[in-house]
Amino acid sequence: MDTNLRTRIRAGDHDAFGELFDAYARSVYNHAYRLTGDWAVAEDVVSLTFLDAWRLRERLDTEGGSVRPWLLGIATNVTRNTRRAARRHAAAMARLPREEAVRDFAEEVAGRLDDAAQLAAVRTALARLRRAEREVLALCVWSGLDYAAAAQALGVPVGTVRSRLSRARAKLAKYMEPLSGRGQMKGDRTTAVRPIREGNR
Repeated sequence: MDTNLRTRIRAGDHDAFGELFDAYARSVYNHAYRLTGDWAVAEDVVSLTFLDAWRLRERLDTEGGSVRPWLLGIATNVTRNTRRAARRHAAAMARLPREEAVRDFAEEVAGRLDDAAQLAAVRTALARLRRAEREVLALCVWSGLDYAAAAQALGVPVGTVRSRLSRARAKLAKYMEPLSGRGQMKGDRTTAVRPIREGNR
C-alpha cells in the first residue's frame, strides 16, 4: 500500500496527500507536542510539516515501507525551525518595555494539581536533555520507531540513534530521581516519561 502511496505522492496526487494526512496527522501532532510541550505549537508544526511534505514530495523514494519515518523526519526539522523562531521572538519581546504584571490566578490554581506538578517535573527533566537526545527519545520511545526508521527520519547512522537513546535514558533516570525523592513525582516515573507508544504504520 505505502509503495503505491509513495508513487502517487511523488506524482502530486492530491487525493494521495489527503490519505497521507488522514493516516499520519495524529502521529505528527503527538511527535511535535512531545518535542515542544505546547499544543498550539504542535498544531502549527502539523500544518508546516504537510506543507513541506508537499514541497519535498519528489525527494520521497518510490520504494520502501511506511512513509511515517519520512514525515516524522520533516516534523523534527520543522520543530527545530519553529523553536528557533520562537526564541528570536521571545528575545525581541524581552527588549520591549515591560507593562505592569497582573497576577494570574489560573496558574496558582493549576500549580496545586498533582498532574500539573508531575508534568512540570517531567518537562524539567526533558529540558535538560540535549535537543538530539530529546528527538531520538520522541521517535523511538514515544512514536515507536525502530532504530533504522529513526535513523532514516533524522538522517543519521543507526549507531548514532542507539547511543543518543542510551544517553537520553540514562540522563532521564538521573534527573527524575531527585524529583521523585522530594515528593514532586507520584507513581511510576517511567510511565510519566513514556506515554503510550504509537504503533508503526
